[in-house]
Amino acid sequence: MTPDVATVYDWCGGHAALLRLTEVLTDPVLEPVFRHMSPDHREHVARWLGEVFGGPPDYTDHLGGYPAMLAHHIGLAVTEEQRSRWAALIAGSADEAGLPDDPEFRSALVAYVEWGTRIARANSAPDAAPPPDLPAPRWGWGEAPPYTG
Repeated sequence: MTPDVATVYDWCGGHAALLRLTEVLTDPVLEPVFRHMSPDHREHVARWLGEVFGGPPDYTDHLGGYPAMLAHHIGLAVTEEQRSRWAALIAGSADEAGLPDDPEFRSALVAYVEWGTRIARANSAPDAAPPPDLPAPRWGWGEAPPYTG
């Protein structure tokens, strides 16, 4: 990332914007997955997304990083319907959350959500054994950074 191009995290509005985005988690299809989550789950998801999108490493520094995030999914047995529902709701809630509507940002958001939910689903099997020492992924602009000129 060059110094004159904002991170996806900064571009979207930072932690507050990502916290608004996570309100999608109260959905009947997703209820079985989120039923036993702590009241802090939305905050944790927002911290995770923030770190992935180039913000501060709060999830790694305070919540255990990528290995902990993967471990939280083991045993949840996320179905394809639940995975795709979460991905669709997160992408669709970006407007309501007031996130930027430019195609470059939405492309980066949807690309990460698709990738990340597939990793989460794969690691939700009761016998999943995710790699123990990977860093949090960093997601950027891909092929089309935001046009600021």
